[in-house]
Parts: sequence; structure tokens; C-alpha cells
Amino acid sequence: MKNYLMLLVAFLSFATVQSQTTVEKIKSEKLNETRDIQLYIPEGYSEDKVYPIIVVLDAHYLFESVVANTRYYSYWDEMPECIVVGINQYEKENRAKEVAFNDASGLPEKKSADFFEFIGMELIPFVEKNYKTANFKMIIGHDDTANFANYYLFKEAPLFDAYINLSPYFAPKMEDRIVTRLEEFETKKFYYLATADEDTRKEAQRVRALNESLSALKNENIFYYYDDFTEANHNSLAVQAIPRAMSKIFTMYRPISVKEYKEKIVTLQTSPYLYLIDKYKTIEELFGFEKRVTVNDFMAIYAAVRKNKKDEDLELLAKLGKKEYPDTALFHFFMGEFYEKTGKPKKALRMYQNGFSMNPIDFITKDLMLDKADKLKQDFGW
Repeated sequence: MKNYLMLLVAFLSFATVQSQTTVEKIKSEKLNETRDIQLYIPEGYSEDKVYPIIVVLDAHYLFESVVANTRYYSYWDEMPECIVVGINQYEKENRAKEVAFNDASGLPEKKSADFFEFIGMELIPFVEKNYKTANFKMIIGHDDTANFANYYLFKEAPLFDAYINLSPYFAPKMEDRIVTRLEEFETKKFYYLATADEDTRKEAQRVRALNESLSALKNENIFYYYDDFTEANHNSLAVQAIPRAMSKIFTMYRPISVKEYKEKIVTLQTSPYLYLIDKYKTIEELFGFEKRVTVNDFMAIYAAVRKNKKDEDLELLAKLGKKEYPDTALFHFFMGEFYEKTGKPKKALRMYQNGFSMNPIDFITKDLMLDKADKLKQDFGW
């Protein structure tokens, strides 16, 4: 954690200079006022891509941390580049009204109901109109605003796919409503919950009780994560929880790790190639766009194919490699090895020779292709 925080500080410093953050003024009919919105657009923004949206409540103190973590994780390809939208709520009195609820029903009322509609009917459409956005949306809140974010769960078609609850102060009946609603979902949703040892005692007890209920959920469509931080209080837990939440929610997006390789892939009785295809199909379904297969993942699956002697997967990997990295020797290397394993040395030799003229990728260099070709010649006396 110490090393991570040092790197994050470096990224925050860099972000001060390189930031693509602007302040936009949105005239809201729902709120009958003009709101200042902080907007972060990734530095490499392109009209050829689509970007998930992250909405940050209490942006006046949470926004920079969210942006820094988004930039950090996307730099290492551990989450997609995202558009981050921050709603400043400086004035305590206005903030209280914007997230207020009826004491009897526990539901938004008056300005809170208007604020709810402002986000769904004005803010999100504004971002979608002006930028290329993916289907995936996340919302982040702290104490009262975390509670408020949960109201979007109860819409028939929820606006958000992921909910980050930082030490929430729940409205009456909210915990029961959350459990009931998450049990019902037939589409994938992500739910993160955090408290701390030094959090507000009463609220921490409610959060921990909710965790027990959510931990017992049987719905495979719900990806639930929980952290109870030691040596943190109600305010400081946010700095620790935001990177934890993002890391967990985007686990599927990350390149295959050593742990994933050892625990999930090497132990497969079925095709490692199909595991790779399923992984990227899930990424597309969850986040709304097609991700290019990373070189890391090609090599992890290649290692598993060799270890498990799934020779037929080499041909499938080769064809995928040609699609994803057509200017490299990936296709020729995998096809060459496939032909070797299936008793077709002349075809293997031709593949290695043709691959020599292609661009190297990872460990597949021109020298390797030449060595493979020379070895075949020697083995068969050609």
C-alpha cells in the first residue's frame, strides 16, 4: 500500500500539469439553477473509441482522487479509460437538501427528487451528447451521497452498473431494499461497500450488518465487494477505498495475472483458448465495447496450451493473433508450432521462414524464428 500511495502521489502531481479537467456550466431545468460540473476527459480521447462514465458525488473533495486512480489504472491497462463527471456540493445546506429523504418512507423528496432527475435526465444526457460514451456507468458517493446513489438501483432499468458506497449513512429501510433489489437482478451489477475501524459507530454497525446479508446473496449477476479498513476513520477511508473499489470492479478487465493463471487457467480441463474468448466476451458485455486481446494474455494462454498439451488451440490462437496483431510474427509462430505438433514439418518451416520478415512481438523475435527454422532443417536433413 505504501508503494502504491507513492506512485499515486506522483500521478497526482503529473495530473496537475497534464490534466484534461474542465469546469462545465449546465443549466438545469430540474433544479432551476446553473451547476458547475467538473469533467475529466482522458488525454488520448478519440472519437473512434467509447468511454465508460464515472459520476462522482461530493466531487469538491472526491473528484481528484477518482481521476488520479482512473488515470493510474488505465495507464497500466487495468481498467478502461473513463470520462469522470464530478458534481460539486460545497455548501452543506444545499448538499443536505440534495440528498435528503422522507423520514417515514426513506425515499427522496423535494429537492432531492429533483437532484435525482437532474443526474439521470440532464447530466448524463449532456455527457452522452458531447462525447463518445460506453454503456457502462459507475457512481461514487460518501456517507449521505453514498446512500443517495443507491436510489438508482430501484429504477426498473437502473442508470448505473456499478455503485461505490464509501461509509454510507443509510436512510430508513435502505439496507433491506438493497438486499431485496440485488437479489432480483438478471443483468450484471457491481456493488462495493466500505467502512473502517474508526468510522462513525452506529453507521459502521449498519454497514457491517448489510455486508453479512450481501455476502449471503446467491445471485450470480451481482459482483459484491467489501472492505473494512483498519487504522482509518470516516473521512480517510475514502482515499484507501477508491483504488480498492476500482481494482475489484475492473478485475475482469485486467490482463491475466500470475494468480489467475495458476488458479484458473492451468487447472482447466477444457480449452485455454475458450477461456480467453470467454474473458473478452465478458469484457465486451460488461463494459459495452470490444477490447483488443493483450499480448500478455496471448502469452499466458500459450503457456497453458503447452503445459496442458492442447495442441489444437495453437491454430485458434494463431488465427486470433492474425486478427489482433496482423503486422507481427504472432500468427506465424503459433501456426508453425501447431504444424510441428501435428506432424507437418514442411508447413512449419514455411511459417517460421515467413515469420522472419514480420515485426517481432514479446519473445517472438526474428532470431527465434530463424532458430526454429534452422532446427527443423537439421532435424529432417533439409
